Amino acid sequence: MAGQSRKWMILVATVWIQAFTGTNFDFSAYSSQMKSVLGISQVQLNYLAVASDLGKALGWSSGLASMYLPLWIVMFIAAFMGLFGYGVQWFVIRKVITLPYFVVFLLCLLAGCSICWFNTVCFILCNRNFPANRPLAISLTVSYNGVSAAIYALAANAINPSSDALYLLLNALIPLITSVAALVPILRQPPLEPLSSDGVRRDSLIFLILNVLAVITGLYLLLLSSTDSSTARLLFSGAIALLVLPLGIPGIVYAREWFRRTIHSSFRLDGSGFLLVHVDDLELHKELITRETSTPANGVDDGEEDGRGSPYAVTRTNSRGSEGCNCEKVIDKDRLVMLGEEHKAQVLVRRLDFWLYYVAYFCGGTIGLVYSNNLGQIAQSIGQESKTSTLISLYSSFSFFGRLLSAAPDFLRVKVYFARTGWLAMALLPTPVAFFLLAASGTATALQAGTALIGLSSGFIFATAVSVTSELFGPNSVGVNHNILITNIPVGSLVYGLLAAVVYDANANLSFGTAVSDSVVCMGRKCYLLTFVWWGCISVLGLASSVLLFLRTRPAYDRFEKDRRSAQLYDE
Repeated sequence: MAGQSRKWMILVATVWIQAFTGTNFDFSAYSSQMKSVLGISQVQLNYLAVASDLGKALGWSSGLASMYLPLWIVMFIAAFMGLFGYGVQWFVIRKVITLPYFVVFLLCLLAGCSICWFNTVCFILCNRNFPANRPLAISLTVSYNGVSAAIYALAANAINPSSDALYLLLNALIPLITSVAALVPILRQPPLEPLSSDGVRRDSLIFLILNVLAVITGLYLLLLSSTDSSTARLLFSGAIALLVLPLGIPGIVYAREWFRRTIHSSFRLDGSGFLLVHVDDLELHKELITRETSTPANGVDDGEEDGRGSPYAVTRTNSRGSEGCNCEKVIDKDRLVMLGEEHKAQVLVRRLDFWLYYVAYFCGGTIGLVYSNNLGQIAQSIGQESKTSTLISLYSSFSFFGRLLSAAPDFLRVKVYFARTGWLAMALLPTPVAFFLLAASGTATALQAGTALIGLSSGFIFATAVSVTSELFGPNSVGVNHNILITNIPVGSLVYGLLAAVVYDANANLSFGTAVSDSVVCMGRKCYLLTFVWWGCISVLGLASSVLLFLRTRPAYDRFEKDRRSAQLYDE
């Protein structure tokens, strides 16, 4: 029982780490001042944002370190990388020291790498301590990463609302303080104990309670904000209290017998029903597929198998034999036969499904991240610079809700089953709508609505990506495969950010531009109008790619669900 209590302490520790280490989301809060102090152009400022995102491409280093070092050491290495990277930038922006642009670029790279190392620590802790509810644990903890910007905005307003440089100091110190607070639970990890079916149901109920608490936290940060220092201090204290509240979960574990009598008697939670694809279910699914493919067909089947027993062989034959139906050929060519099949890196990069997935992420979640990096200049250009902190909190809060919604497939699975790739496609829909809205209107209301939609969409994509990668390309290969997938983030940050910066600087040279220090500030709607149109068109491409991915993978998801239900009927 003590072991069960300690594993929930670890989950709370990962929530704290995620909530206080999403430091890349507040870049737009101090980017304008950084641009002014360094005297750089918008293109050069974009390269600093790219450097922060480029740290994610070095994520493999954290995985390698975790193989040879204890997790608590990996965590503190991440904390000290952030302390140095952000701390020195704070000295630069405060004009205490002067550094060349290239050194600042390397500091941004180091700070971005620290975020990836923190994420690795959290993923490993969730995998080790919640093998039966891994998707729910990861989804919950990653969700809290989305509120980082809102929490930092409250903290900055509580100390000094007029100081943008304060964000860098908080970025440097708070993750280190959080690491100290999370040290004891990480050092006291319990031994892995297999859960009974009752234990899985109990844990699923606790996750449901934690998600409800997370929604309350998100609403609190979304609806309550203030630039008044005294009010912000009270609100910040309330936010900390909400983050500490999950520590009561161990008490729920100790009272599990009471819960079983009062709640489980009223609500029946069937085993891993909250999980869309459980690892054990995947193994059963593979076994059933293997049996089918090894059994020769007798005569003409119902269209699912041919003489070799491949569930998609007849589809491929039909697509080859049909003249003039290129759409069906694209959908059926080399599609996945089953979920959970392990893909090594060299196999992964040769699959059409992977590249459809890559493009969907590249043109969806990544473009939303680049938007958040440019939020400070976007607000400044239309005269809403004083609202930058509010916009950052808005994006952060809706990103948080998007991440929480990524658990919907797991919670709704028993009543409504839908392929996770279909949920991914639906999550991409708000992004082009938001960009075309921003292009059509330059009002403050449109800016707020567009920011909320983009945050919601990108948050969902960031959180669900790990589960999609695991289901399509194998749970055992997810570490390597997901790091390959997120190489699109620095690439997208460079391409999309450069596009926005070129348009910005071109318009800054017109009559709307004003000089601030050695840099030029663009004012007016035209500064980002063309950028929004381009970003909207690109996100439509991502939406189309995600729809095509859904159509290609839906048969594998449907087959998996059919096998799972058949196995349940057999067990009963």
